[in-house]
Amino acid sequence: MAFQLSPGVQIQENDQTNVVPAVSSSIGAYAGYFLWGPVNEVRTITSENQLVSTFGRPGEDQQGTPVNNTVDFHSAANFLAYAGNLKVVRAVGTSARNAVGEGTAPKIDNDLDYDENHVSGSNSVGLWAAKYPGALGNSLLVGMIDVAGFTGWTYEGQFGVAPGTSDYAVALGNSAADDELHIIVVDEDGVITGTAGTVLEKFANVSKARDAKGSNGESIYYKDVINANSKYIYWMDHITTEGTSGTDFEATSGTVIAWGNTVPASGIAFSNMIDASGYEAVSLGSGIDDDPADGDLYASGSGYGLFTNKEEIEIDLVITGNHSTTVCQNVIDNVVLGRKDCVAFVSPELADVQNNAGSEADDVVSYFETLARYNSYTVADSGWKRQYDKYNDVYINVPLNPDVAGLCALTDRTNDAWWSPAGLNRGAIRNAVKLLYSPGQTDRDTLYVAGINPVVNLSGQGIVLFGDKTLLRKPSAFDRINVRRLFLILEKSLGTAAKFQLFEFNDAFTRSQFRSMVEPFLRTVQGRRGIYDFRVVCDESNNTGEVIDRNEFVADIYIKPARSINFIRLNFIATRTSVSFEELGA
Repeated sequence: MAFQLSPGVQIQENDQTNVVPAVSSSIGAYAGYFLWGPVNEVRTITSENQLVSTFGRPGEDQQGTPVNNTVDFHSAANFLAYAGNLKVVRAVGTSARNAVGEGTAPKIDNDLDYDENHVSGSNSVGLWAAKYPGALGNSLLVGMIDVAGFTGWTYEGQFGVAPGTSDYAVALGNSAADDELHIIVVDEDGVITGTAGTVLEKFANVSKARDAKGSNGESIYYKDVINANSKYIYWMDHITTEGTSGTDFEATSGTVIAWGNTVPASGIAFSNMIDASGYEAVSLGSGIDDDPADGDLYASGSGYGLFTNKEEIEIDLVITGNHSTTVCQNVIDNVVLGRKDCVAFVSPELADVQNNAGSEADDVVSYFETLARYNSYTVADSGWKRQYDKYNDVYINVPLNPDVAGLCALTDRTNDAWWSPAGLNRGAIRNAVKLLYSPGQTDRDTLYVAGINPVVNLSGQGIVLFGDKTLLRKPSAFDRINVRRLFLILEKSLGTAAKFQLFEFNDAFTRSQFRSMVEPFLRTVQGRRGIYDFRVVCDESNNTGEVIDRNEFVADIYIKPARSINFIRLNFIATRTSVSFEELGA
């Protein structure tokens, strides 16, 4: 506190309630190919239903051609079967395009891309563009009408009451402005919903006037309403009939300015601004799907590249689905090892475990030798599972790494991050019809020595994760998933708490305060069976004069991590009836 300059009473609060904050350990991360949704933008998904509504279903495009996104979709869905927090990025190839009404289709990735490059409109693609790239947009039909064309409009029954004059226009003295519009978005071909003609969205009584406001003070200008609220379309241009220049409406000096630059007299009707024959319904087309190349999945600002900055986005479990070795290496190098606060999960290639009888173990080991990422931040599994795709009524093959990551997240919820996710108690794999490869004991030995966790079908027990190693090759406590994740929790929690020591004095009081904050937290972890013992050293022994002069603060935290049981030995000893157990030392 500051020194007092004159007599008086000063009251001061001294907050001694600092605690180590709880941190997440179950947030998944995935970048993949989806048929709909924003491109290169992180979205948090909490359920499979939300995954479908945000990024579309897996399957076929508008022409019934199979689309190569089934494994990507189910990789995300399989993680969500265990946990409800997955950050998803949609990646597409450079040839992907948004459906439009006419002209050359653009590629508009997301809202930021639209705001930076398309918000002023385009007079070459028609009135509307599909909100996202992809062939799904070709199923969209957009209808727009004002009072002049409403009676007899195909979609009249969807609104009931004709558009008319907004309260905004009336207040400006234009009681017959007829500035209101009705807009409807329809799944014309049924590709999006499964039923042709399904109404997706309706926007009633929006205005042609740029400055128009509703009763709640929000804009009712049709362009603003569509761009702010539609899940399916962006505004791209005004109607340019009646010889107007195509600029937008606005209100100035109590007068509504028409679609073009002409300032009409008070009370003029805007009905003729809608050409009912040409614009009452516009079918969108020229939308294109395009699989992402490797670079699209990890370049800066796209795909997994959006997960590299741990200051901006929090993740814990990074799944790699069926991505190439190159993508997996990049994820490990630039996301996981770059951040060092999360773990990557990787599966072998499909060819290693499908129709490869007798060679599976060797080929799986060979794959991870090619991957060549031997560290404690990477977890490897032994294969793929067969599961049912309810969206397309077929059976498909999906890698197991989303399931292994999901088991870690589920273990966080049922126990703690420092518990092993493997075994009969916590390691049951969900949504599996069968394994493409279930390694026997000999193969399990081969895999486990190489740091690869077998997933096996145990008779009467089901399909189970039967290992908890990381890919770290040197003997260390960190070659186990539970130990690596224990330290991630400790490092995140204590690192966050330590930030509050920045710019304080490095003296006995600050060091004591830090110890009194850390030690109760570690005792809690110990009580929850995460560690056997610990010690915190933060005093003059490691905060020497030289350390203090460098403006540093040092705390040494010693941890004895709890170890999971991997090997059980049961000794059964038969004895004669006359022998006393006490004599045998039992």
